[in-house]
Amino acid sequence: MLLASRLLLAVVLGLTSVVVFASPVVPRVPHERRSAIPHGWAPTRRADSDFIIPLRIGLSQSNLQSLEEYLLDVSHPESPNYGNHWSPAKVAETFKPSAESVSTVRGWLVESGIGAERVRLNPSGGWLVANVTVAEAEELLGTEYYVYEHAETGHKQLGCGQTYHLPEHVSPHVELVTPTLHFDAKVRHRRGGPLEKRSVKSKVGSPGSGPVSPKTTGIIKTIFNQLEHCDEQITPICVRALYDFVYLPLATHKNSIGIVEYTPQAYVPSDLDMFFGNFSASQVGERPNLISIDGGFDVNGESDLDLQYAMSLVGKSQPVTLYQTGDDVEGASFNTLLDALDGSYCTFEGGDDPEDPAYPDPFGGYQGDLQCGIVTPAHVISTSYSYDEWELTPAYEQRQCAEYAKLGLMGVTMLYSSGDYGVAGNGGICLDSDGEPDFFGTSFAPSFPGSCPFITSVGATQVNPGAKVTDPESACMQVIFSGGGFSNVFAMPSYQKSAVEHYLSKYAPAYPAGTFNTSGSRAYPDLSANGANYVVAVQGEFELVYGTSASSPVTAAILSAVNDARLAIGKKPIGFINPTIYSGAFQHAFNDITNGTNPGCGTDGFTAEPGWDPVTGLGTPNFPRLLASWLLLP
Repeated sequence: MLLASRLLLAVVLGLTSVVVFASPVVPRVPHERRSAIPHGWAPTRRADSDFIIPLRIGLSQSNLQSLEEYLLDVSHPESPNYGNHWSPAKVAETFKPSAESVSTVRGWLVESGIGAERVRLNPSGGWLVANVTVAEAEELLGTEYYVYEHAETGHKQLGCGQTYHLPEHVSPHVELVTPTLHFDAKVRHRRGGPLEKRSVKSKVGSPGSGPVSPKTTGIIKTIFNQLEHCDEQITPICVRALYDFVYLPLATHKNSIGIVEYTPQAYVPSDLDMFFGNFSASQVGERPNLISIDGGFDVNGESDLDLQYAMSLVGKSQPVTLYQTGDDVEGASFNTLLDALDGSYCTFEGGDDPEDPAYPDPFGGYQGDLQCGIVTPAHVISTSYSYDEWELTPAYEQRQCAEYAKLGLMGVTMLYSSGDYGVAGNGGICLDSDGEPDFFGTSFAPSFPGSCPFITSVGATQVNPGAKVTDPESACMQVIFSGGGFSNVFAMPSYQKSAVEHYLSKYAPAYPAGTFNTSGSRAYPDLSANGANYVVAVQGEFELVYGTSASSPVTAAILSAVNDARLAIGKKPIGFINPTIYSGAFQHAFNDITNGTNPGCGTDGFTAEPGWDPVTGLGTPNFPRLLASWLLLP
């Protein structure tokens, strides 16, 4: 299907990548390109010239060149400002686009025939917005617009070809323009317009849309809840034994932990009680504190795994917040979550991507207003979903990654699962020699946001068959493989340079050039936790579940306990942890994993080796050592 989509794209778009609708006055330059479209999408026809596009122009933000420096200043253990996190107001003011950028882009639009009354600056000052026709957008951007359709879902999306262009003097003031090349969004239609049916985007919580979905080997006949059987079934006591995790919370009124789910993935209350009844009797009847973001509601799926383990590990006295994101009609993207967490991120109609759902939903879903900046972010937030880097454009990923850095500046620890397909992308997809998706490709396919240098990426380990819970774990190689590798988009952050270069100098596999990025890029995961043989209550039955989807909430629970201990003695939460965990002071705070690989793309992937590796990161948490090390910091 990938090959067919690519051939159809080439036939329909033909000269799109080389034809520039040149202005006789203003020379243009390519601003963003994409060589392939995500799996399942194909262009069906040219968009009608009078169709209305909600054109949104993301302005270049100020001071982004200093973003890592600012973040290290509050996150590196040797910094005198460690823990002095920023206020949301300071974040918004520091990165607000300049008046010059606003003036330059607005001037270009007006000079191109877009009436000044049609051009608006959104409340955060980050986007210029204007409703334009397809014909106007094609002239502005030097491109052609098509209607794309997803072969499996029938969803439709409006987008341009392989490239769009901006005037030379405007391009430096713009990060990205939507709708153009980004398939993390959907098209809205006007009443009586050319799209006959309501067109919705592929929901991040839907099967096949990009989540790191946990895998199962089926229903469990007999449940073991003894340490002697942790090689067969992981239960909360196994997790506690593996990571020496015993802690009584002391500052629950100050502390907070959040689990993110995307509708239609949610939980069944009776499954929680079934799980608690077997493994944490005092929590029967306990529920997470629901924050419904743009119509999110509780049902079932991924959330059963995340919540059962996060809640049982932090214990009855520590509330767990569920960020249920998106309604069942519109769905949601990562931007919908970011909208709610940080009001400065919101735009005129929706998130960093202004094609995100409009509320009230005209199609029968959530009827309230867009929820912008409604949430004080939890100190630790775990998300078990991802896309692959190739599915989104670099400009889109870089803009979103910067938002995670801003949350880090405010003291939030963001965890993301690293993926379940080793060095391959979701579903086992790889890349060909041109960087395009190909099931038979031999180049590795990094994940996103796992490859963003401003989140903490969590890989997966396992208790080896026949081993004791006290024996060293290995990289997960049952049912799933720990996601890991090297980004094709993001440069290597300074905090991991020494650890990654050590791995590459001593243990790098001898693969052909182009198999993975060796040009000094962000490497992941950062750490790991068990991801195999979890006992989970799903739809009234216990099943064995596998995935980094388990590793991330388990790690979140352990880090939340560290925050509790620090808050109890008057210290700040740990915030963005990567500069700290890669530092010399934390060298012995992890259980080093030295066995296993993460195969994919016709290779054995990478190998787990002493020190950091692109399979299990720095290793698994050793809670007493982590706690002691963090309590020594300011």
